[in-house]
Amino acid sequence: MWILLTVLLALLLLAAAAAFLIWPRRGQWQLQELRRFRYAHRGLFNPERGVPENSIKAFRYAVAGGFGIELDVRLTGDKRLAVVHDSNLMRLCGRSVRVEETPWEELRELRLMETEERIPLLEEVLRTVRGRVPLIIEIKTERNNSRELCAKVCRLLERYKGNFCVESFDPRALRWLRRNEPFVIRGQLVTGKTKPGRYRKSDPMRFLSRLLPLLLTNVIARPDFIACQLEDRKRPAVRLCVEGLKAQEVSWTIRSQEELEEAERTGAMVIFEGFLPKGPLPAGKTERSEKQ
Repeated sequence: MWILLTVLLALLLLAAAAAFLIWPRRGQWQLQELRRFRYAHRGLFNPERGVPENSIKAFRYAVAGGFGIELDVRLTGDKRLAVVHDSNLMRLCGRSVRVEETPWEELRELRLMETEERIPLLEEVLRTVRGRVPLIIEIKTERNNSRELCAKVCRLLERYKGNFCVESFDPRALRWLRRNEPFVIRGQLVTGKTKPGRYRKSDPMRFLSRLLPLLLTNVIARPDFIACQLEDRKRPAVRLCVEGLKAQEVSWTIRSQEELEEAERTGAMVIFEGFLPKGPLPAGKTERSEKQ
């Protein structure tokens, strides 16, 4: 009998410890407004029609369609905030240069995917959107620049009259937000396909990336939402955090109406690309009706 009670007590303590480690922050009222939208991944881009990802044209189309916008921000070599997904620009611009090592004056001369569109600065994007739809801003850290990148993004957003949230794969960025900008909605990006090898041996992300699928970095980040790939939403840690601990779920990248409906049935916000979502949002959400 005592052995059974000891085992049960040990299991309860283990469960309590696990819950403490992955516990999200809850109750932020700004999430209600963010949940009213579906989000176009890197803007409403279409390479076949000359609309590259993370371009001003893609962001204008998203605003016109009444969709929220997900975008990526990197720090340039001269500490400007460039809106671009890749660090190496070979795929996007045909040049093997790194954003973090290149000054803005050189980056602005490049063109995206053989179009006339160029890499925009975050301040240009904010002037384009003008608060008409909400933003999901992904912080793309490199070489331990999370503090500087977060500080510059938040300093710029202080003057922005619109709804937004910030997400990152790097839990150190979320920890910085937790300590310095607690009113900013923050989200932990997570994927089951961890690649510790992409980080230098001296980079703490080499270790932290192994903890991300288990959401154990939540203990330092305390995110408001968990942004995961559709195929990862059934992972035990994600389900415990979303269903058991009531974190908001964000599903990416949704590429069909069927996937969108699957995610939204359980209350997830969606980040989509490659198609135009149809129909109203589920109960509790209302899609913006006016076209800008």
